Amino acid sequence: MQADDTQGSFARRDPYAALRFRDFRLLIAGRFVAQIGEMMVSVGVGWELYARTGDAFALGLVGLVQVIPVILFSLPGGYIADRYNRKQITLISQVVLIFCSLALAVLSLTQGPLLLLYIVLTIIGAARAFNNPAESALTPQMVPQEHFFNAATWNTMVWQFSAILGPAIGGGLIALANSAALVYFANAAAGSVLVLALLLIRSQQTAYISASEPPLEALRGGLRFLRRTQIILASITLDMFAVLFGGATFLLPVFASDILQTDATGLGLMRAAPSVGALTMAMIVSRRPPFQRAGRTLLLAVAGFGVATIVFGLSTSFWLSMAMLVALGALDNISVVIRHTLVLTYTPNEMRGRVGAVNNVFIGASNELGGFESGVAAALLGPVGAVVFGGLGTLVVVGAVAWLSPPLRRLRRIGDALPSPVEAAA
Repeated sequence: MQADDTQGSFARRDPYAALRFRDFRLLIAGRFVAQIGEMMVSVGVGWELYARTGDAFALGLVGLVQVIPVILFSLPGGYIADRYNRKQITLISQVVLIFCSLALAVLSLTQGPLLLLYIVLTIIGAARAFNNPAESALTPQMVPQEHFFNAATWNTMVWQFSAILGPAIGGGLIALANSAALVYFANAAAGSVLVLALLLIRSQQTAYISASEPPLEALRGGLRFLRRTQIILASITLDMFAVLFGGATFLLPVFASDILQTDATGLGLMRAAPSVGALTMAMIVSRRPPFQRAGRTLLLAVAGFGVATIVFGLSTSFWLSMAMLVALGALDNISVVIRHTLVLTYTPNEMRGRVGAVNNVFIGASNELGGFESGVAAALLGPVGAVVFGGLGTLVVVGAVAWLSPPLRRLRRIGDALPSPVEAAA
């Protein structure tokens, strides 16, 4: 693994440090195109289901049929990612996703049974459960440890760009063809770009689980590692509960219509605001060295997320609410970058799949449960009470994690002379 440019102190501050490695450039480019395709499909499926059924419950089932396989198969997927070649697992998963997208296109063109559509969506969820742990473990095979922070920043930046572009392109294609089939075909082509990028990658995996280690024991070993390594477990817990309680974005239609008295254009601006904040922060973070007090920064970022959520809930001004949504995205980006860097740095190579799988379950489940929690809280407390309650809950979680995890609270710079996982957990 060789960089295209010189190393040294400048490289740590170079916003393109991770991109100077050929294989990471290929991975991030392929991932960017594939994620745009995934975002397009989410728009296409929602549009098609509602157009065919007119039933909001049909839309709710989309999240359910995709999150169940994530919960069921992520841990086995993590074991497989640590036992076998991660690039090959990612390739196989992407090929399955491409065929699923083509199947959605056929069902769309033929107005096939909705049951088949949900079955295909379930297979997509299962494929992602195997793909995500393996794909997330590829980055540290391509980028040296001193550039993990920069690589994590680029990963989040690519995600935010795709979150902005994907729905816009998907909506445009649907308007052009008056059908979601074109979106599904475009996603199949986008997935093919990632497959091509993976085929061109030359980095080799060097560590695997021993073939003699029983699968259940290997899974228990991964969970024991997380339990011992408070820094990783605490960072994942923080992110999970911030997503679970910070459900302001799930209630945006209610706030736009009933509280801020804005139209569909205002709602669109509100939906885009967190991504704009996250993308702006990612660009800022990419141009600075790693945080000197990473643990404190993480705790303050999540606490700020909670405060911004409370202010948003209480606001009756459209522009104050917009500012808080931008702040939510920016603070969340700081949290995500630090968490990803911690996982990359502290996780041994032979455990990256299993740790990534647990992270996938925590974050994936909290996304779906966060929407459910917001809906239940809004029914009981009203939309303002639900959002304020979520912000206060986030602050309580930050205080609890700061108290229960001194290693995270004391964590300083990530990347230079880091302690071993056992020392970090001591």
